[in-house]
Amino acid sequence: MFSRLYLRVMQWARHKHAPWYLAITAFIESIFWPIPVDVMLAPMALGKPQRAWHYAGIATLFSVLGALLGYLLGYALWEPVVQPLVASVGYEDKIALAEQWFEQWGIWVIFIASFTPIPYKVFTVTAGLLHMALLPFILTSLIGRGMRFFLVAGLMRWGGEKMERKLMHYVDVLGWLCIGLAVAAYFWFSR
Repeated sequence: MFSRLYLRVMQWARHKHAPWYLAITAFIESIFWPIPVDVMLAPMALGKPQRAWHYAGIATLFSVLGALLGYLLGYALWEPVVQPLVASVGYEDKIALAEQWFEQWGIWVIFIASFTPIPYKVFTVTAGLLHMALLPFILTSLIGRGMRFFLVAGLMRWGGEKMERKLMHYVDVLGWLCIGLAVAAYFWFSR
């Protein structure tokens, strides 16, 4: 199952419009999209390693632009727009947890959320809701997102064709492992 999907993703990654798809994905992932940008960035950097840094730059820029929109939604449209949406998907507890984390760690929460697999979108909206200072928000997002995306692109560029062959060989095992981890994370965070 994952082998066929992997081959399809590699075809899409080499498509002439792939950079536009990456930009759109990075933008909306910072606001509401559940699929991480890395899912598109990694195969693109692997498929065209000479363009890896360019793709990482696109992902970083558009992710931070999306984060700005998420921030503005939390800042200006929390009650009329965002709060009802958050309630409809059952994310009230996640926003409350994000608020607690902001109280505990301040700006470091944005860095952690922008660099790790923690849902960044929850923190972009919450930063706006809490009226976090905009310039530190932007700078921290640029640093965290840039580090993450350039690391992914660099690993793919470094691995090249050899890594692509290895991935193809283990893609089914890795796919099921990721699903298992996602299910475990869901149950862990939904407690």
